Amino acid sequence: MISNEELHIVGESPLKGEVYISGAKNAALPILCAGLLTEEPIILNNVPELDDVKTILKLLEHLGAKTSKKNNQTIIQADTIHNTEAPYDLVKTMRASILVLGPLLARYGEARISLPGGCSIGQRPVDQHIKFLSALGAEIRMEQGFIIAKSKKLQGTVIKPDVVTVTGTENFMMAASLAKGTTIIENAACEPEITDLAHFLIQMGAKITGHGTRRIKIEGVNYLNGAKYVISPDRIEAGTFLCALATIGGCINLINVNPHEMTSTLHKLKEAGLEIEIGQNWLKCKMNKKPNAVNINTSEYPGLATDMQAQFMAMNTVANGTSSITENIFENRYMHVPELRRMGADITIDGNQAIIRGVNKLYGTTVKATDLRASASLVIAALASKGKTIIESIYHLDRGYEKMEEKLRMLGANILRAPRKE
Repeated sequence: MISNEELHIVGESPLKGEVYISGAKNAALPILCAGLLTEEPIILNNVPELDDVKTILKLLEHLGAKTSKKNNQTIIQADTIHNTEAPYDLVKTMRASILVLGPLLARYGEARISLPGGCSIGQRPVDQHIKFLSALGAEIRMEQGFIIAKSKKLQGTVIKPDVVTVTGTENFMMAASLAKGTTIIENAACEPEITDLAHFLIQMGAKITGHGTRRIKIEGVNYLNGAKYVISPDRIEAGTFLCALATIGGCINLINVNPHEMTSTLHKLKEAGLEIEIGQNWLKCKMNKKPNAVNINTSEYPGLATDMQAQFMAMNTVANGTSSITENIFENRYMHVPELRRMGADITIDGNQAIIRGVNKLYGTTVKATDLRASASLVIAALASKGKTIIESIYHLDRGYEKMEEKLRMLGANILRAPRKE
């Protein structure tokens, strides 16, 4: 059920204190789906409390898996799968639901998956998933909005996606882990979440090498066992808090981070003027001036993530100077621009490029979140604005940020969640 809540934010309060970064949403979702590859239990630590995670758990339960939480651990056991269909009602809000396709096909030989939904930021076609699971030997057809796949036994092959696809790489890795023979994925995604999934699959007994590079090799095995694993920290959540700090000012410490996965983000934040001290699993950051405008070009990892684009745009709206942002991943990821303009931002869009001229001040008003990262950009802008901002449709925010308003409030922000007034 979609939450009918909103955020009330009174801006211009610097941030100060310590914040613990949650487990990565984009690592947790495929790892949870990988639980379908074994009849033994998997035990996961650092799984974030997010709506997307709740949706995946509901989907796994619908398929017949048993899920539970005990002592902050999430436990999945898929020894009683009685259903291989993922219905539209469970996948309509989240494209990551496509990640059950590979595991179901590999272990059970069939799957019926409704075409997934998610944020309206681009087409995100599933053609690469279909093309290369077919190359592994699956018979796949589209019928009435469903992907229907069958296979007696997947066979290893060489796969080279036409485009770099994160969820595609994850699906291929999971399916190939139980395929017969060797699979090589060329032009593979290199994101840290890919490496996280590979490490987890190896814990289960998979034979995978090359993860973190453009060429991943998987030698199929007959059986995967259960495993215990700790989900890696969310680099996007960490970057979001740092963009907020760079925009508003103050001094905060980030705990439970992997700075080495955030190189591009940290480089741009330093360029903006943020002072950063880097530890093994922490960041100590300070900002005592107006940010400098920075140019952004989104690209696949290790470049700057498209998931950080909106947050940097919010920072640039009040920065010294003019900046450009070029969105190279999704064709419809500027839906936050009209809302930022309502707050006084000076932004011009030309195709996939945005020109942002920094203004002296933003002003609070009522705005509407349009997607997950757009929500975060509006929170940042509201924290920097004069007066009160109301952000509607924050169910988008809850898909990818764990207790964001509580964490910000602990840092001194004037922010409250409230039921929406009709």
